[in-house]
Amino acid sequence: MAVLIDLCNIAPSSWNNWTWESVVSTLQTFQSPRVYIMCCETFRSESNCEDVFHTAIQGFLCPGKKFEIVYAKSTVTALYTIKQKLDEKDIDTIKVILPAQRKPLMREYINQLFTSIYQFEFKDLQMNCEENNPPKPTILLNELAPLTDQDVEKIQSEIKIFLENLPGLKGELAILRSLLIPDHIFLHGFTTRAGGISYIPTLSSFNLFSSSKRRDPPVVVKENLRRLAAVAGFNQDTYYRVKVNHASDVWVMGKAKPDSYDGIVTNQKGVTIAAPGADCIPVLFADPVKKACGAAHSGWQGTLLGVSMAVVNAMITEYGCNVKDIVVVLGPSVGPCCFKLPRESAKEFYRIDPKCVRLYESSHPYVDIRRATRILLEAGGILPQNIQDDSVIDQNQNLTICTSCCPDKFYSHVRDGENFGTQIGFISIKD
Repeated sequence: MAVLIDLCNIAPSSWNNWTWESVVSTLQTFQSPRVYIMCCETFRSESNCEDVFHTAIQGFLCPGKKFEIVYAKSTVTALYTIKQKLDEKDIDTIKVILPAQRKPLMREYINQLFTSIYQFEFKDLQMNCEENNPPKPTILLNELAPLTDQDVEKIQSEIKIFLENLPGLKGELAILRSLLIPDHIFLHGFTTRAGGISYIPTLSSFNLFSSSKRRDPPVVVKENLRRLAAVAGFNQDTYYRVKVNHASDVWVMGKAKPDSYDGIVTNQKGVTIAAPGADCIPVLFADPVKKACGAAHSGWQGTLLGVSMAVVNAMITEYGCNVKDIVVVLGPSVGPCCFKLPRESAKEFYRIDPKCVRLYESSHPYVDIRRATRILLEAGGILPQNIQDDSVIDQNQNLTICTSCCPDKFYSHVRDGENFGTQIGFISIKD
């Protein structure tokens, strides 16, 4: 647990003995050994104020408590800096001490910059600028005026501008492309993990998925996506990603959207569709004759349920595609070198082709979901030469790289555990 004291809206001239006592008495109710103090830059600009502040804090803090003072020009800058420190120490429970009138504002910043993996508790910091006046009664949270829509928009804009100005990490943004998909008709690619702003080691740096189980908030993922759209050349406002269910449901764009789906198909120009992958296969589909495309998320369950052929069949049914015209590209995913399943699940892949399973007699055999995907696609009528996977002879053209074996290039659930990042495969029809 950590304690965060928000002093950003308090000028140095407002401090007095009662203010110090209020901070200390509040702080002493918590046992946390780590304290972060948010202050505005004016503390540094006023003569000797920073030294006095440090000396006073050191004198009031109990022995054994560590504190860090974060000076910043804005609340978002200070809070994001503190979030990095919390994440570095894997802290997710935070007590926030602040003037009551700051609560609605701080809650909105926290809602934007944190996910529900963090637990926040708020406590009022009573402030009295007059040395001889008694403290004012605490303002109850339900008595505070809620933020207006304009206030929320201002905070969102401030955060957006702040994130846009952060430097990219782990090198330049890189996009992998297939020669099998004609680039005069389609815009497409598979992302790597370089060039984004995600800083948590297992998410760094170009994570493109946020959830309540991970520490990357949606605003960070959205900024990574904005950078991808700028480099790749698609419109972020017409970007759609599958809602993973590890099944075989397909959304035909323009029709009613299912609650969850692992495939999307479209023939609309200028619309970008995408499938995530972090061991699961992001699969892209393109028909240059009918000018239609699709994207699928194919994990081991979706592979067995036939999600790739479900996308192919949707393209045939909805857009009149000929199965022999459709090309399919399998993106970066966990290889048969690293992926294991319990024997009962591996049996299903053995039934597709015994070569899909290695060390079959073991309790957890190695499984090749890529080979299974190819076999199912060929059985459904896709021409062998129209499938690009790890069987490509020219390794310079191989996009189906093992995500688990390449920590510098790709995210991997198998390798990194629950707080893993996500890359995507994306495709759109050019205008």
